[in-house]
Amino acid sequence: MRKPTLLIHGGAWAMPDADIAAHENGISNALDAGWAVLERGGSAVDAVQAAITVMEDDEAFDAGRGSYLTRDGRVQLDALMMDGKSLNAGGVGCVERIKNPIQLARLVLDESPHVYFVGTGAERFAMQHGMRPCDNMDLVIPREQKRLYDAQAAGLGDTTFTGAPMAGPLDSHDTVGATALDADGNLASGTSTGGTLDKLPGRVGDSSLIGCGCYADNESAATSLTGWGEPIMKLVLGKWAVDRVAAGATPQQAAEAAIAHLHKRLGGHGGIIVMGPDGSLGLAHNTPRMAWGIASEGRREIGITRN
Repeated sequence: MRKPTLLIHGGAWAMPDADIAAHENGISNALDAGWAVLERGGSAVDAVQAAITVMEDDEAFDAGRGSYLTRDGRVQLDALMMDGKSLNAGGVGCVERIKNPIQLARLVLDESPHVYFVGTGAERFAMQHGMRPCDNMDLVIPREQKRLYDAQAAGLGDTTFTGAPMAGPLDSHDTVGATALDADGNLASGTSTGGTLDKLPGRVGDSSLIGCGCYADNESAATSLTGWGEPIMKLVLGKWAVDRVAAGATPQQAAEAAIAHLHKRLGGHGGIIVMGPDGSLGLAHNTPRMAWGIASEGRREIGITRN
């Protein structure tokens, strides 16, 4: 029997002081939901799903309802889950009518021989398996409409495809994620996001790509990332970090090395959580702040770490 442990994050970015309380509250609620699963002997994948679902439902985060809007004012969501025991994974990208994409990612993990579904095909798969679609406007909130209009008026949107660096990579990355270890010694991880502000419709970032925004393997580690997606994808940074643990690094060493590698190699910004098969933990970021929470027997911590 292992000591169940849950480590979650609520994004790494230049979080304003005014947003701290909402993020701490959201992390607390997600931690309670995920830990309740582990405490009663539930699986790591169930705990990850429970924690991330709570954050998707919380408008404070860039996941689910309240996510950043695409250039045309819609919400497009990406999510991924991975089971460290079987290496099964489920990912979805660019879904617009699914309230909780992490639940659809779990459905893909459990019910499909495939790993990844996108767009209308993902939504069709969801409905074929009993998930009820929502209207995209149910996911759009006035705060994000104003944020989009203000960014576009100021010329601060996603300029990735104009040849210029993406503007403001520190200003819009409260992607959510979780890693868990259950009593049977199984690891799992998951990540969910609404992507970047003013992104071009159809753009998929790192969060839902296996080995980039998320990875889990009982023989090495589980990880979830947040931040500027394009550099993270180019480095396949989730798998990079897990491989460092497999080679003998501690999760903390691997986390710090991954963020250093991200910045040195590509000038990227973001954050990472890493969990080893013994429940050891790692967390690192090179953004001004990162929201996180830890729960295990006799331990409960919530933080908004400054860099």
